[in-house]
Amino acid sequence: MEDLVKLGREFVQAMRDRRGVDHVDAAYAENAESVEAVVPPGRDVRIAKGRNAIKAKRSDWAATHEIHTLEADGPYVHPPSRFSVRFEAEVTQKETGRQMTLREIAIYTVHGDKIVREEFFMLPK
Repeated sequence: MEDLVKLGREFVQAMRDRRGVDHVDAAYAENAESVEAVVPPGRDVRIAKGRNAIKAKRSDWAATHEIHTLEADGPYVHPPSRFSVRFEAEVTQKETGRQMTLREIAIYTVHGDKIVREEFFMLPK
């Protein structure tokens, strides 16, 4: 369980430090999957497959949103292989100027010492 807690804490700190894109190589398995709750605007799929696709997804999101605040709370562990993080962010979509408060929970599945799957759960309106 110590390794799970360590990975979770490092992950949460990377999110708080806004190193989400840079931290992918260190935290994720090469074949990891990222599963959104719904198909995001401007995309045609819910699932990003592979580290490069996850980095591209995060880079695209950061490029299209101004992030005013980003909170990451956790990790909440579920041994032997999962942890979750609660996110809350105040953002503005750059293209539309629309301001939003985003709240979601993400569950991370770990194999060995790497994240192999992340699943996002959104708070409905």
